[in-house]
Amino acid sequence: QAFFPGQEGGGAVAGVLSGRVEPSGRLPLGVPRTPGGQPAPYLAPPLGRHGDPSNVDPTALYPFGHGLSYTTFAWDVEQCDAPELTTDGETTLRLTVRNTGHRAGTEVVQLYLHDPVGTVARPEIRLVGYARVPLDAGASAEIHATFPADLAAYTGADGRRVVEPGALELRVAASSAHVHHTVPLTLTGPVREVGHERRMRCELRVK
Repeated sequence: QAFFPGQEGGGAVAGVLSGRVEPSGRLPLGVPRTPGGQPAPYLAPPLGRHGDPSNVDPTALYPFGHGLSYTTFAWDVEQCDAPELTTDGETTLRLTVRNTGHRAGTEVVQLYLHDPVGTVARPEIRLVGYARVPLDAGASAEIHATFPADLAAYTGADGRRVVEPGALELRVAASSAHVHHTVPLTLTGPVREVGHERRMRCELRVK
């Protein structure tokens, strides 16, 4: 998918198809599987996904965050420093990505948040952080992802944006539909109201 690549687009596409260039782009949207599946945003709430309430299957042919490579990668995820954190705290997840192929390539590590319970309907998953990880053949890198509880904030029925205690899932994925590992988290403490100064994303550091 090249969208509108301009005058140099032909050479760019030819470079990827011939293998001269290792692709590392990722889709910023989902490509529908069928015309009846539109619209199919990855940010749909549970009722907007395939299930009993509707006979329309919005499952994407190529999901948000999807991308291909001429090499392969293996992911190893260690548990969080603290799987239980307060509603004003943070925790750090460590994972290792290895290039298991025979040529250099770039993997894009994506972190999605899933909150199973809330007082209002929200997206099933939401991208909260990502990092491009270029690796030579056989090389590996360690990624440190710092997750602040602020990312679990949402606007309730009363118009206040709050962070509530309860269970969360941090999904380590290659796309919104290709999840490698699921890391359970638990928020503890009182309900906390947040404002515009809240932290808006995970901080990912590649080492």
